[in-house]
Amino acid sequence: MYNFDVEEKTKECILWLRNWFDENGKDCKAVLGISGGKDSSVAAAICVEALGKDRVIGVLMPCGQQEDIDMSRKLVDHLGIESYEINIKKAVDGILEGLEEIEVTKQTVTNLPARIRMATVYAVSQSKNGRVINTCNLSEDWVGYSTRYGDTAGDVSPLSHFTVKEVKEIGRELGLPEELVDKVPIDGLSGKTDEENLGFTYEALDRYIREGVCEEELKKRIDSIHRRNLFKLELMPAFQTKLPVKAGL
Repeated sequence: MYNFDVEEKTKECILWLRNWFDENGKDCKAVLGISGGKDSSVAAAICVEALGKDRVIGVLMPCGQQEDIDMSRKLVDHLGIESYEINIKKAVDGILEGLEEIEVTKQTVTNLPARIRMATVYAVSQSKNGRVINTCNLSEDWVGYSTRYGDTAGDVSPLSHFTVKEVKEIGRELGLPEELVDKVPIDGLSGKTDEENLGFTYEALDRYIREGVCEEELKKRIDSIHRRNLFKLELMPAFQTKLPVKAGL
């Protein structure tokens, strides 16, 4: 069984993010979407530790009515960070209306809000001299539980090599309220939890990722999902012309 030293890894992550901003945005602010869930809460807390609360901006983005929006507000209040609440429903509805001649799929409808949210975060970031913080974690990325060019986008990612279990431990290490760290993630459309949609628990997935331990049938299922979603984690393929490039820094 591997040992996760949460104190050490939290300090390393904070220092890494601080150094990244020193090199890639000395005077910039960290801007990120705030859902009220563990990932955005922990990512925001790390940003505050790395940069100070005056350099962190949270963007709350309900799509119409959001029942748990109070959790997002609780997070920004707890951290004392600047925040903006921008309802994306008109933008989402406008695009769907513009697609009226196309029979849009359920997957299109599911992923559109995530992409609109990321466009919104970038709009705030560009207007406020910011850099966008990606809030994905390793477990969700492993099985593709994310939207390409939606929540997978960003300028820097502090959590993408931590599992769900580790993200929660970091949240507790940073003193976040338990209800934010342990909030059960729901997709917002079907009313189902992430684990219900996936068909297995994050506990089982995390153990497989870190220790290689998994029941055989579940292993096959996870491996299959992982292979199908690898493209989300890779850079966009680009044709290599093999023509010379002489320019350099």
